[in-house]
Amino acid sequence: MICPCRPADIPRLMALWLPSTIAAHPFVVESYWRESALLVRDSYLPRAQSWAYCHAGEIVGFISVLDDRFIGALFVEQAFHGHGVGQALMTHVQQRYPRLSLEVYEQNLRACAFYRKQGFQVSQRLYNEETQAYTLIMNWPPAV
Repeated sequence: MICPCRPADIPRLMALWLPSTIAAHPFVVESYWRESALLVRDSYLPRAQSWAYCHAGEIVGFISVLDDRFIGALFVEQAFHGHGVGQALMTHVQQRYPRLSLEVYEQNLRACAFYRKQGFQVSQRLYNEETQAYTLIMNWPPAV
């Protein structure tokens, strides 16, 4: 079941975000993500429109959209990978927004493949000085 997130959900979203982020980005030093956590908790999540996927009353995944276009987060509990949670969350926002974009690390092959499967296409490749890794800007629907 997908439902809108409330401010009271932020601690659970953060409990999902931090370990998921660290696991998905082993090529970025862990301290970078730990230092980013306050910004995510205090700025990004409160500004975003977020939806949670709940299973047995627990949040097992979430997606956040900033500025009515930018997917700032899509994270799913490891035990629920491959069970359609991410796809359900993505479909949920694709039905609500006419255009979406996101930024993903090029080395996060699983995420890149997932986004391509959801119809996103790469529009830019950028170098992130802070993390010393390349990111891809992806858009949906693809520009024609």
